Amino acid sequence: MTAAIIDREQLLAELRAPQLWDVLVIGGGATGLGIALDAASRGFRTALLEARDFASGTSSRSTKLIHGGVRYLAQGNLALVREALSERALLLTNAPRLVRPLKFVVPCYRPLEREFMRIGLGIYDALAGKRGIGDTHWLSRAETIAALPGVKTDGLRGGVAYWDAQFDDARLAIALMRTAVRKGAVAINYVAVQQIKTEGGRIGSIFAMDGRTGERFVVRARAVFNATGVWTDDLRKMADGTVGALTTTSRGSHVVVSASFLPGTTGMMIPRTADGRVLFAIPWRGHLMLGTTDVATAGASWEPVASDAEVEFILDHARTYLQASISSRDVLATFAGLRPLFAPGISESTNATKAISREHAIVVEHQNMITVIGGKWTTYRKMALDALERAAAVGLLDRRPCTTAELNLDIDDAIEDAVGMAEASALETDGKAIAKFVAFSALYEQALYADDVIARRLRLTSLNTESAAQVKPLIEAELSDLAQAKKKAAEISGLNGE
Repeated sequence: MTAAIIDREQLLAELRAPQLWDVLVIGGGATGLGIALDAASRGFRTALLEARDFASGTSSRSTKLIHGGVRYLAQGNLALVREALSERALLLTNAPRLVRPLKFVVPCYRPLEREFMRIGLGIYDALAGKRGIGDTHWLSRAETIAALPGVKTDGLRGGVAYWDAQFDDARLAIALMRTAVRKGAVAINYVAVQQIKTEGGRIGSIFAMDGRTGERFVVRARAVFNATGVWTDDLRKMADGTVGALTTTSRGSHVVVSASFLPGTTGMMIPRTADGRVLFAIPWRGHLMLGTTDVATAGASWEPVASDAEVEFILDHARTYLQASISSRDVLATFAGLRPLFAPGISESTNATKAISREHAIVVEHQNMITVIGGKWTTYRKMALDALERAAAVGLLDRRPCTTAELNLDIDDAIEDAVGMAEASALETDGKAIAKFVAFSALYEQALYADDVIARRLRLTSLNTESAAQVKPLIEAELSDLAQAKKKAAEISGLNGE
């Protein structure tokens, strides 16, 4: 699909015009973008406001897996697993450039471990039904070593292979944004909600400000969707400062090292960590990503950081499964994401966040504010569908059919090819491909600042911290040149009376 330029000034003009929107979405992560796309696809007049950049919170800091969730199977949550596997199949069809099958191997060292894992993963495969990716099967010791070059061989008895899917989370979010705009939505970043005014028990006016210019907007809508993730309760308190918390927060951290520790294209699943989770070692854009943790944390942050204890926890478990010695000196980058969990009444200080369900919840307040909490990247589309159905059920919107199950997302091959070339150029300090991609990201993907390009249009922040820092001045200069050229063109257009 060929990309179309997105004119931010035109989007602001539409936001500026006095009107009553059918749908206003607050939050530009996976949940909010999914809602905006679904609403616009149904023909609703839709606006989305994101305080920072699209996917700049949790949605760009995931484990990069589109999956049913092996750990949820172990918890007995078959409904969530089945739902997620169904959504996995849709994403493999609708976004094949960004979502692709990934083979995993579980290396087994203990007696009966291989048999136990074969049964569990066989059930996981069976839950996918006809939408499965590949068969779960036994691996001998030699086959396991061949599939996972770099795996620790001492005591290895064999393994079990199964299939899931990997994706580029931030780039999928950008594809959702682009598709929503194509469908008529006004989806715009760096416009933050500052105040909510209730009128007669309903959400009346939303006051927002453009972070770049300081321009203020007043937005009104029939249905207001709170899709702000870990900031969910903060937004709710704008409307009513007395409300109790609906969410608690956990942090998941990841470590990125050289792919030489586990070469190849197969992921490894460590079936049980010391805290009862699973841990993944996944090929990620020419590197090896290890994660994730699940640590209770207080409050929201735009820049969550992996703690030293989390990094050591991940490396310690990796050492028990990798042949080569790995230490903190080998870490190229770390990143962490905050998970918003629906857990009303549970203190943020609890250490039991790993036991809280990842299912989503929908709460209607002030008659026309619909808060969507929890869930996971894989089920973003189903979350959006449920949210819009709830809006219809309470009389805020007309009932219209959902079409997103068959909707191909806007993914331009030329831009995705440029991503890979620009990433390689950044690691080799060659600026030509980077400059080309900066133009793409500014014109077609609403990138405004260097970090928008580095962290989300490219993925350098999650690959190599040092390279990301080195390339930042170049990207800042390119964005400045583009802005000056655009300003000059606008001045010339004005002089010509166009």
